[in-house]
Amino acid sequence: MALKDNKTFRWIIIPLCIALCFVGRFIPAFGGLTKDGFSVLLIFLGSLILWLTIGIDWPSLVCLFALGFLDNISFGNVFTSSFGNSTWLFLLFTFICTYALTKTSLIKRIAIAFVDNKVAKKSGYLFILLFLTAVLLLGLFIAPTVLFVVILPILEEIFKVAKIEKGDRIGKVLMMGLGFTVSISSGMTTIAHVFPLLAMSAAGVSVGPIAYMAVGMPVGLLLFAAMIGIFFLFARPEVDKLKNLDVSSLKADLPPVGKKDIITVIVFALVVLLWIVPSLFKGVAPEFYNKINGYTTAMPPLLGAIALCIIRVDGQPIIKVDDALKNGVPWGSLIMCAATLALGAVLTNNDVGLKAFLETNLKSGLTGFGVVGLLIIFAMWAALQTNVSSNMVTATLVAGVAGVVIGAANNGMNVAAVASIIGMLASFAFATPPSMPHIAIVAGSEHCSTKDVLIYGGLLMIVSVLLACLVGYPLGSLVM
Repeated sequence: MALKDNKTFRWIIIPLCIALCFVGRFIPAFGGLTKDGFSVLLIFLGSLILWLTIGIDWPSLVCLFALGFLDNISFGNVFTSSFGNSTWLFLLFTFICTYALTKTSLIKRIAIAFVDNKVAKKSGYLFILLFLTAVLLLGLFIAPTVLFVVILPILEEIFKVAKIEKGDRIGKVLMMGLGFTVSISSGMTTIAHVFPLLAMSAAGVSVGPIAYMAVGMPVGLLLFAAMIGIFFLFARPEVDKLKNLDVSSLKADLPPVGKKDIITVIVFALVVLLWIVPSLFKGVAPEFYNKINGYTTAMPPLLGAIALCIIRVDGQPIIKVDDALKNGVPWGSLIMCAATLALGAVLTNNDVGLKAFLETNLKSGLTGFGVVGLLIIFAMWAALQTNVSSNMVTATLVAGVAGVVIGAANNGMNVAAVASIIGMLASFAFATPPSMPHIAIVAGSEHCSTKDVLIYGGLLMIVSVLLACLVGYPLGSLVM
């Protein structure tokens, strides 16, 4: 029985954590903290324990409710900084658009096309490389768990066709490769990916999609190459099982491409262009850029969602709002996103006083490390925490502290670049089942074990920290 399902544990931990969320306003503050500052720390502690042990849905609502009772924070402010935040709305509308995309056969067709060709049949190594490249490409604009669920049936069919059985090293490589690649791709762009956006919000910086991709894409591609190298060097899969593999049977159940599929792809492509194209005019036509940028990143997917609901094919809309909200939106994650956005806003609110407290107390302790030392600390912290706990909490907490500490240090460190690599590393979760839902599925499959995920994911985590510090931060400092 899981710990969260143990009745005795729940009877103890839930009342204790809820009490932590509300008791701070009745206890005198100490150590230079304000009353609100002390209360926020207890709210964060109580919420964090619930997130890690019970769940992310209703504990997030408790967090929002508790924040509304702070002396210097009203419920209106809490709702504005959470559900009214453009980052939250961006994710909501983007999930609606990506839901429409996953309802088509095009995602599976793209994945199958990468392995059903002459090049893939030449070598088992090429088959693995092309299969995982397809996942990486699709993951640039599809939420990680959604992508994993869409591609997993294709991989299972490959196992059947290639007669890959439990214990085969090739099965281990393909299953871990799918899970790890999904995680890597989720840190390469801000399209349908929440963690980089949360990190930027927590650090109080704004980074355009192109600027972020200038960091995320090179680091992600290098990490992907490192993953392939680690698999081939240490796992040594039986690649002969994939040579000359005929996977044309994968197309048998795919419906033909219709008008609905084509229109959906066109609409989604236009949404992506609306995110990216305005950034190209930042230096050329700043007034145009500022005008479009003022609409926030939530406007393009909102427009896309409207178009997908209005346009009808064969008398039916491409998607229905209620269907998309019910089946295409991960509400538990979105509610937690709302709570972490509100918590991040409160943590950095000058009236709460916690920011000033941290600046005073952390400045002497951390700023002495210098730029390189701080970069390593924040990168390692983000990578370790995201692999054992919530990615959202990692992005919000680490980036929030980084923003405060770097501001206090005043050492010329680029806050936007640091926030970007923290958000990226929060996405790069590979090493343990709690790190990501799809990693839990990988570790629980018949082809992998928790030990396999820990060993190979741990190696990849170390490489990700090195790449973030040596490649990501320098690039971020140039473009941000």
